[in-house]
Amino acid sequence: MENGLFDVLMEICDEKGLSPDVLIDALEAALVAAYRKNFNSAQNVKVEIDKEKGGVKVYAQKTVSETVENEQEQISLDDAREISGTYEIGDIVNIEVTPKNFGRISAMTAKQVVTQRIREAESGVIHSEYTEKKNELISGRVERIEHGTVYIDIGKVNAVLPEKEQPYGERYEVGQVLKCYVSHVRTNSQGTQIMVSRTHPGLVKRLFEQEVPEIAEGIVEIKNVAREGGSRTKIAVYSTDPDVDAQGACIGPRGMRVQNIGDELNDEKIDIVKWSEDPAEYISASLSPAKVTGIEINEEEKSAKVTVPEHQLSLAIGKSGQNVRLAARLTGWKIDISAE
Repeated sequence: MENGLFDVLMEICDEKGLSPDVLIDALEAALVAAYRKNFNSAQNVKVEIDKEKGGVKVYAQKTVSETVENEQEQISLDDAREISGTYEIGDIVNIEVTPKNFGRISAMTAKQVVTQRIREAESGVIHSEYTEKKNELISGRVERIEHGTVYIDIGKVNAVLPEKEQPYGERYEVGQVLKCYVSHVRTNSQGTQIMVSRTHPGLVKRLFEQEVPEIAEGIVEIKNVAREGGSRTKIAVYSTDPDVDAQGACIGPRGMRVQNIGDELNDEKIDIVKWSEDPAEYISASLSPAKVTGIEINEEEKSAKVTVPEHQLSLAIGKSGQNVRLAARLTGWKIDISAE
């Protein structure tokens, strides 16, 4: 091998966090291709690399046969036993055929193939690492913004925040630190892509899990989240401990917990709703801040007719129907509202 090439490749392994064995396998495959291209394309060969010294040896592999019909692939039993008396018919004999100038001739071919394998291996490492983070929260710094798409430095790779995954009215600056929800991890010809979102309901869920100890401990459960990113979120919560108020735990002392989450979401309005097995109670709570005075449930159609005080009709429906739309999405029920 070229003087120092092996050492350089080992350094690349350390920098990229790759296994040296992966690199050795790639290099051996590359050198087999280089030998066949420059010396003998008909031979079955294998290449061995000395991991300690970086030396390279090429071996022609021949099968011990009673009758030799192809000298490139076969060797007689007598000839094989001149090398070692232990060979039998069907064994594979390795005969060294390393050319004197093999390292120099094959170096450029090897570099090209190895570079490609390193990229593939590195992409695999990144894909494996970030696949585990799918549906989780990650934090990174805005590196650049191109045509509305935001690229976020999250470590070994940039996460991509497409324009459609950005809440309406949210603006970003280079250097800004953002928390995002990992929605997709995919690999293509350009490597591994981490797709993130700032509009996904999962972002709010993960922020509450991070902010509220009772959720992390399993005392408070998040039953569902309905969200219109940048505008409003409704989150249904339930306490497994009758002595713990689920809504109070999420709001926090002096409202600090929900305020911290609101700050992260650029003051997005958050309604914390008490979940209930009773559809009437759950639907009534989901229409907060409006007060429900009457409700008729149709179990078959999974629909509800709700009445509210006349002065709260617009509040119950919300701007452009947002409040009742989110309530329906949160509960999974069709909701019709009318005034008393």
